[in-house]
Amino acid sequence: MKQFLLSSIILTFFTVGLFAQEVLPIPQDKFNGTIGKTYKESKEDWPKLVSAPEGAPNVVIILLDDVGFGQVSTFGGPIPTPNLDALAAEGLRYNRFHTTAICGPSRAALITGRNHHNAGSGFLAEYATGFPSYNNMIPPSTATIGRILKENGYNTSWFGKNHNTPDWESSVVGPFHRWPTGMGFDYFYGFIGGETHQYYPLLFENTKAVEPNKTPEEGYHLMNDMTNKAINWMKYSKSVAPQKPVMLYFAPGAAHAPHHAPKEWRDKFKGQFDAGWDVIRQQTYERQLKMGVIPKDTKLTPRPEWVKAWSTLSTDEKKLYARLMENFAGFLAYTDHEVGRLLKAIKELPDAENTIVMYIVGDNGASSEGGMEGTINEVRSLSGVPTTLEENLKHLDEIGNPETEPHYPLGWAWAGNTPFQWVKQVASHLGGTRNPMVVSWPKMIKDKGGIRSQFVHLIDVVPTILEASHLPAPTLVDGVEQKPMDGASFLNTFNDKNAKPIRARQYFEVFSNRAIYDNGWMACAQHTFPWRQDFAPGNWDNDKWELYNLDEDFSEANDLAKKNPEKLKEMKRIFDEEAQKYQVYPLDDRGTGRMISEKPTPFDKSNKHFSYAAGATRLAENASPNTKNKSHSITAELELTNKDANGVIIASGGISAGFTMYVMNGKLIYDYNYFDETHYIITSSEVLPVGKSTVKFDFKYDGGGNGKGGTGTLYINGKKVGEGRIEKTVAARFGLDAFGIGEDNGAPVTTKYKPPFAFTGTIHKVDIDLE
Repeated sequence: MKQFLLSSIILTFFTVGLFAQEVLPIPQDKFNGTIGKTYKESKEDWPKLVSAPEGAPNVVIILLDDVGFGQVSTFGGPIPTPNLDALAAEGLRYNRFHTTAICGPSRAALITGRNHHNAGSGFLAEYATGFPSYNNMIPPSTATIGRILKENGYNTSWFGKNHNTPDWESSVVGPFHRWPTGMGFDYFYGFIGGETHQYYPLLFENTKAVEPNKTPEEGYHLMNDMTNKAINWMKYSKSVAPQKPVMLYFAPGAAHAPHHAPKEWRDKFKGQFDAGWDVIRQQTYERQLKMGVIPKDTKLTPRPEWVKAWSTLSTDEKKLYARLMENFAGFLAYTDHEVGRLLKAIKELPDAENTIVMYIVGDNGASSEGGMEGTINEVRSLSGVPTTLEENLKHLDEIGNPETEPHYPLGWAWAGNTPFQWVKQVASHLGGTRNPMVVSWPKMIKDKGGIRSQFVHLIDVVPTILEASHLPAPTLVDGVEQKPMDGASFLNTFNDKNAKPIRARQYFEVFSNRAIYDNGWMACAQHTFPWRQDFAPGNWDNDKWELYNLDEDFSEANDLAKKNPEKLKEMKRIFDEEAQKYQVYPLDDRGTGRMISEKPTPFDKSNKHFSYAAGATRLAENASPNTKNKSHSITAELELTNKDANGVIIASGGISAGFTMYVMNGKLIYDYNYFDETHYIITSSEVLPVGKSTVKFDFKYDGGGNGKGGTGTLYINGKKVGEGRIEKTVAARFGLDAFGIGEDNGAPVTTKYKPPFAFTGTIHKVDIDLE
C-alpha cells in the first residue's frame, strides 16, 4: 500500500508537468529497447545517467569559524587577509549578511536552507535536549545542498568541521545517515564536533577514523592538511570528468579555539596589539568608514561595562592579553594563506570562470568564551573553571604551541565585532549575528569589488545556489516530503546593487538571547552571558527588550524602545509568531546543567558494565561510558611478553582534561588530569609481572553533587599496590579528545608520554563498571 501511494505521488508530479528534479533520486528512465531470446534479436537501451543542467556552475562554500565582522582586513579589521581581499576585488562584499550566532545551528541553516530550529538544531549537540527543534538530529525532511546537488549530477565534498553529527551517533556503530556521507556529500575529510586540536585532530575520512600523516614536531597542522586534501579531491574530480560540476564545502576549524598558530605566523604580529582593544576597535571603525563597508553615518557603539578599559589593566594583564591576540591573529592570517592556496587551485580549473565561491567569514561573531582574562585551556574556561592570570603567565611563551589550548579574553571579541554590540552566542544583537560574506562568480558578476547591503541570512545560500544551478528545491527525497525552504535566493543582487531585498522578516534565537527583524526594524532581548556557561538567570519575562531602526542605524547604537513602545510591542508579537512557526519554544537557558543532562547513547542506558577489546579507539566522549560524578572501576586483563612493556591501557580526554591508565617502566600509573591545573597521579608500588595479569583501578566517589572528589586505588592481581586522593573531578565534559583502548589518540592526557603511546603487550579486554 505504501509503495502504491509513493508511486502515485511520483506519477502525479510528472502528470502536472513539474520538474523531474523535484523528486529525488530522479526516477530511472523506462527501458525502450527490445529483449529477444538472444542478443541477436535484442536492442540495447541504456538508462540515462543523471547530469547537471547545462551551464551549472561549480560551487565552493568556504565557512570560517568564530570570526567577527571587524577582524579581517577585507572589512576593515586589523588582521591582513590578502587572499580574501583579492577575492572581494573580483566579486562582491555583503555587509548585511547574518548567521545564527552559534556554530552548529549556523551550519545546519547553511546546508539545509531552513532555519536552525526547523532543522532540529536550535542549539549545540553537546547541549541537546529531547525536543524536535533541539535534539540536533537533522531530519530527513530537510535534505542538504550536498544531497540535492549530488542527485542532480554534481560531485560533492565536505572538508573540515562537522558540528552536525550528534556525538552519540559518531561511533563505529553509527548510525551514519547524519554523517556528511549520509547527508549527500560523496566525500568527507575532517572532524566531528564543535572544535578540535589543530596539531592533534581527531580525523575521519568518510566514516573511518584516520591518523594525521605526520606529527606536530614534523610540521603537522590541520589547516594545511585539509587544504591539501581539498585541492587534491577537486583536481582529481576534474581530471576524470571535467564536464561534471563539483560542490566543495570547505569548513576550517579556524579560527575557533583552541587558537593554534604556527610560530612563524604568530611572530608576525609581535607588538601589533599592544595599544589594546579600545584603540584597535577605534582604528577598525575608522578603516570601515573609509572603505565604505559600513555607511558613513554609522556610530561606533560604546564599550560595555563587561569589558575593562585597556588603560586600567595591569602591565602583566596587557602583556598576556596582547600575546593571546597575537596568537589569534597568526591563526587567522595562516588560515587566509591556506585558503589562498585553495582559491589558486580553483583558478586553475578548466571551468574556473563558471565557479561560484561563497566565502562566509564566520559562523557567528567573535567569541568571548575565553572569559574575562583569556585562557590557555579553553574547555576549562567553558566549564566555569577560569584560569588565573598567574597560571596563564607561566605559559606565556608556549601560547599557540601544541601543549596549550588558548583563547583570548572577551575584550578582543568585543573589538573583533566592530562596530556592533555583543559577541558570539548573543543572537539578540548584531555582534553575534552579523558576519562578512564575499561572493565571486567571474562568469556572471560584473560589478567587481562592489558592496551589497541587502539583508541576507544563511538560509538564503541554498536557494541561491539552486537558482544559479537551474534546479528546483525538491519536494520529495527518498519518499520523505520536504519542508519548504525558509530561505530565498539573493541571485538578483549579483548584478544589481539596488535589487529589492529578498526578505522582510527574520527571527534569531540562541540560548534564550532573541531578536526579530521586520522591514528594517530590529527588536532584541539579551538574556545569557556567553562566558558564563554555569549562569542561568531564568525569568524570561524580566528581560529588557531594545528596539532599533536598522535602516537608519547600521550598528544598533540608538535604542528606541522608550520612544516607541507601541512599535516594540508589535515587534514582540511578531517574534512570538515566528517562534511558534519555527518551533523555537521551549526556551532553555541552562548552561552546564543542559550539558550534563541525559543524551542518547549507542548502548543500553541501563547497562552499568562495559567490555572493550584493544583497538577500540576514537570513541566520542558521549558514546563512551560516563565515569563522571560516580564511583566506578576499570579492570584490564593484560599479557606482557617481557618486563619492558609500556603503553596506554585506557585513556579518555586529552590536554584539556581527562584520565589515562598506562604502564611505564614496568609500573601501573593512573593520571587524572583536572583541566591541566592539577594532575592527580597514582603509581603502583610494584612492577607488573611478565605473563598474564589483571590490573584494576577502583574509584570511590565522595558524592554530594557533581564534580566532587574521591579516592582512587590500584590493584595488580587483586593486591592493593597504590592509593591516592583525587580532590576535584570534571563534572561535564573532558573536551576535545576521545576515548580509546590501547593508545591515547589526539592530544595526550599527559605530557609524560608521546601519543599514541600504544601498549606494547597484549590487552585481552578492559571492563568498566559503573556504580
